Amino acid sequence: MSRFDALPLSPFTRLNKLLEGLPPGAAPIHMHIGEPQHAVPPFVAGILAQHTADFGRYPPIVGPEPLRKAIAAWLNRRYALNAAIDADRHILPLVGTREGLFSAAFVAVPDQKRGQKPVVLIPNPFYQCYAAAALSAGAEPVYVNATRETNFLPDFASLPRDLLARTAVVYMCSPSNPEGAAASESTWQRLFELADEFDFTIFADECYSEIYAGTPPVGALTVRRSAAKDFARLLAFHSLSKRSNLPGLRSGFVAGDAALIARFREFRNVAGPQLPLPIAAVSTAAWSDEAHVEENRALYAAKFALAQNRLGNRFSFRLPEGGFFLWLDVGDGIEATTKLWREGGVRVLPGQYLARDTPEGNPGKSFIRVALVNDFATTTEALDRFARIL
Repeated sequence: MSRFDALPLSPFTRLNKLLEGLPPGAAPIHMHIGEPQHAVPPFVAGILAQHTADFGRYPPIVGPEPLRKAIAAWLNRRYALNAAIDADRHILPLVGTREGLFSAAFVAVPDQKRGQKPVVLIPNPFYQCYAAAALSAGAEPVYVNATRETNFLPDFASLPRDLLARTAVVYMCSPSNPEGAAASESTWQRLFELADEFDFTIFADECYSEIYAGTPPVGALTVRRSAAKDFARLLAFHSLSKRSNLPGLRSGFVAGDAALIARFREFRNVAGPQLPLPIAAVSTAAWSDEAHVEENRALYAAKFALAQNRLGNRFSFRLPEGGFFLWLDVGDGIEATTKLWREGGVRVLPGQYLARDTPEGNPGKSFIRVALVNDFATTTEALDRFARIL
């Protein structure tokens, strides 16, 4: 039996099986995948054309220097780091953040932790590659429920000390997918205190950090800088997929602990993919420009205001602190998903498929995740159907 037998099917495969053979009740509107549909930034095509010949060159694993400098400048601005991020020591470009969130586990998870099999702590619900990473690295994934009672973030501090002693990596997604909850400064600080006490690494998945309606979410790098030289025990992951509407570009980066970045660089030098140079040129421009990001935020803000207007206080409606998902309590997520498709052609994702069963239950069972990624008119039509059917 393979260790991967513990890994269920993809949520989207399960959704396809759930709705297989069921005709949609109206012209389909897809709100199940978090794939941004806003316009690609206008500078992308020109930069790609200008750098087409660079597809004929092997790119360096560390990425070109202008890209690393653009990322460092953005991090230092966005998180008020006062030039603490060094482009050569603290940053590594990635071929999409998913690749990094998966493969970084190989350098952060030891064969044993205190003579036992190491543990990787994962918020529940969660981005599914976390579990694949833990299993691939030979660790035991432990799912920590994030519920309304814990403000939709996992309470790692409540775990038994013997479990924390075996922990090698903690995945912390903020703003969280699917709930849109953002960790506060005190939440990050408490997690870093645990990391220092029990010697584990925090993987901060902050891919939704630039989509917010009010106050920018606090960053893990900001909090860590005040207490640890070289951002020890922290790797923060960022992406252009959501921030810049470029999911197909497959471009992101990891930043943080200088020693871990060096180890990860050597690992990727023999086992990881390189970012093509034309993609790196587009990425350099994207991290250097905020205008398109501000326009993007405004589009999402308008759709969230629309959703609040259409749904009101139904389904325990709450505006997320970040990201572009609605996390709605509909009583039975699978039943609601089926009904929305069968009667209205609206395709959403059952929250149960994004979570694991635990002794305390499945924290996503009564929820659905709704991605507000379509244009305003399509979103309006979908929400009108939603309110009518449920």
